[in-house]
Amino acid sequence: MPVLNRIAGYAAEMKAWRRHLHAHPELGFECHATAAYITERLREIGVDEIHTGIASTGIVAIIDGQGPGPTIGLRADMDALPIEETSGVAHASTVPGRAHSCGHDGHVTMLLGAAKYLAETRRFAGRVALIFQPAEEDGGGGEVMVKEGIMDRFGISQVYGIHNAPNVPFGKFITTPGPIMAAVDTAWVRLRGRGGHGATPHETVDPIIAAVGMIGALQSIVSRNTSAIDSLVISVTQIHSGTASNIIPEEAWFCATIRSFTPAVRDLAERRFRELINGHASAYGVVAELVYERGYPPTVNHAEETEFAASVAREVSGETLVDARADREMGAEDFSYMLEARPGAYLFLGTGPGAGLHHAAFDFNDDAAPVGASFFATLVERAQPLA
Repeated sequence: MPVLNRIAGYAAEMKAWRRHLHAHPELGFECHATAAYITERLREIGVDEIHTGIASTGIVAIIDGQGPGPTIGLRADMDALPIEETSGVAHASTVPGRAHSCGHDGHVTMLLGAAKYLAETRRFAGRVALIFQPAEEDGGGGEVMVKEGIMDRFGISQVYGIHNAPNVPFGKFITTPGPIMAAVDTAWVRLRGRGGHGATPHETVDPIIAAVGMIGALQSIVSRNTSAIDSLVISVTQIHSGTASNIIPEEAWFCATIRSFTPAVRDLAERRFRELINGHASAYGVVAELVYERGYPPTVNHAEETEFAASVAREVSGETLVDARADREMGAEDFSYMLEARPGAYLFLGTGPGAGLHHAAFDFNDDAAPVGASFFATLVERAQPLA
């Protein structure tokens, strides 16, 4: 696997960066110490500009190439998850209830490794914009950075991102043109009935019975309202009610995640969700309060940029370790907002066996960081070659 020799030469330094970040996770937009650490590394690397405070703790750093040309954006997310880590590694989280269980520490390290190489060699025209983004897991930091104008402010003409993929063969790149990840919406339903004794249900209005009926009916949106060739997932992920075995409660509530790829299916799912909740509330005699929140849009790769990124991945990992027509998946990602603003592509990079994403025992495979850094660096040199 042709990892760039210079990047391979500082793999140990990259490992130290990554393990420091892993031990000090931060959440959402509150990535203050993370941003300070990244900024310190960027100064050591010798980038030309560092712009902080974007989307609260986000950073855009600029590396100038040799001669005029466009600006290519490379993005890494940097927030962690509210999980108690169980990996047992020496560099495990030092912060109770927080952990880098999605590998964003590895994503930052990949981008810093590419930055070090690009700042040393500068074998490209134009500029590189290094985008370090907070709040991917919750809050939509990608959307905020776009709304705060990073694409226009820094003249970014195209943008690329990588996510690690545990239990995918090490060094394998996966991508596809068009939708690669789904839109994500969330619904919360609160039901109010009339509580009473479990021995006299006829004197109550049971919100649990109503919730069960609604949850079953919601699955008909997928099975009966949506074409079998479309993709839609509706998963009820929480249901809460009751305090004792002999009490019919006053209230019940549940929430659901809704995943789709197209505006038409997304609209259909919301419309039918509302109709079913309201209809069943009337039928069961309960009062229903529904909050339906639209989240990240689908992550849609641009065809030309995806093929270009795949060609670079083949250069790094070889023909057999690149799948450029992979199946799309129902996860969601706020890099979608950057791809709505500029052409580009999103790829997954296999990191080999290990605990899955968002698992409490997850730890990023440090050997993958030089591969990702080599991809980013090669991408820049191929996209913006010297005359």
